[in-house]
Amino acid sequence: MAKPVAIEVYNPNGKYRVVSTKPMPGTRWINLLTDQGCRVEICHLKKTILSVEDIIDLIGNRCDGVIGQLTEDWGETLFSALSKAGGKAFSNMAVGYNNVDVEAANKYGIAVGNTPGVLTETTAELAASLSLAAARRIVEADGFMRGGLYEGWLPHLFVGNLLKGQTVGVIGAGRIGSAYARMMVEGFKMNLIYFDLYQSTRLEKFVTAYGQFLKANGEQPVTWKRASSMEEVLRDADLISLHPVLDKTTYHLVNKERLAMMKKEAILVNCSRGPVIDEEALVNHLRENPMFRVGLDVFEEEPFMKPGLADMKNAIVVPHIASASKWTREGMATLAALNVVGRIKGYPIWSDPNRVDPFLNENASPPNASPSIVNSKALGLPVSKL
Repeated sequence: MAKPVAIEVYNPNGKYRVVSTKPMPGTRWINLLTDQGCRVEICHLKKTILSVEDIIDLIGNRCDGVIGQLTEDWGETLFSALSKAGGKAFSNMAVGYNNVDVEAANKYGIAVGNTPGVLTETTAELAASLSLAAARRIVEADGFMRGGLYEGWLPHLFVGNLLKGQTVGVIGAGRIGSAYARMMVEGFKMNLIYFDLYQSTRLEKFVTAYGQFLKANGEQPVTWKRASSMEEVLRDADLISLHPVLDKTTYHLVNKERLAMMKKEAILVNCSRGPVIDEEALVNHLRENPMFRVGLDVFEEEPFMKPGLADMKNAIVVPHIASASKWTREGMATLAALNVVGRIKGYPIWSDPNRVDPFLNENASPPNASPSIVNSKALGLPVSKL
């Protein structure tokens, strides 16, 4: 196998060697590493997804830390190689880390970083964008127009769904799910039904207050309900957005049986993780229910789609771009870099990984801490008191 030879190096005489498996947006993350005495090596190998063998070649005989991507398989083999090279840290440039065997990292004493706290609004905005595009059939209409098929206004041309006064359902009302719910409730005066293992008190208070505001101005107030089950959300909502974590309990959370519970003209949006939906069952449901629509940013077997999905006009599919705003992607790169250098330098772990504004302020030096290390407790790492 050819070794990755396209390497861009910054601060070649740096004391610590940090490898990035992909070029990342912005330059601040590079400057933060070099300012802390790191030699930064960025792989420019012309492959979308690096193999385990590629990454072992990058790690080499000496490597203090690696910044990697959600598409890479970080398990026993890579953590063993990184440990043998003297490495202390690996950080995903992602909030998720289902590509990481954290137990293997613990075994070799490798800190695993992720980048929460910077993707919330950006991801929620894309979920809202997919919701609107599906409701108003924007992608279909765009293709129709570009294809030269428009001959004039017609009463039935691309009739879609009105969101105002309808019910938006949220499954997983954490940071992103709650942000999405607020956008849809306040932006489109939708009623809310949500399911989460934990009560989202702040979200409930927000909807209550907004409902009171509308009522005071002579409008129909919006309402909220915390569902007793996910099935209740699927049955009652006109628009459902999925925001759960991916684990054994949420794999194929939406399957053939649960799709059948939904309204015939419902809209389903997924910006969480692809395997949350049984994609084969979804294709069949879309084929059998042409007024049912879906907006997907993630897929069960990325980068591939299940056969038939690309042919469904009632499906909007985009290539995992929920975090793809300039500010967010540059922020993710910054947090990933600071996770690695923080562990190399022996800094403590930031006490709240969801409040990362001090790390993202370009006009001030970041705190001497790692923003988010998911296995800090298992490794016994100290927590910052800042």
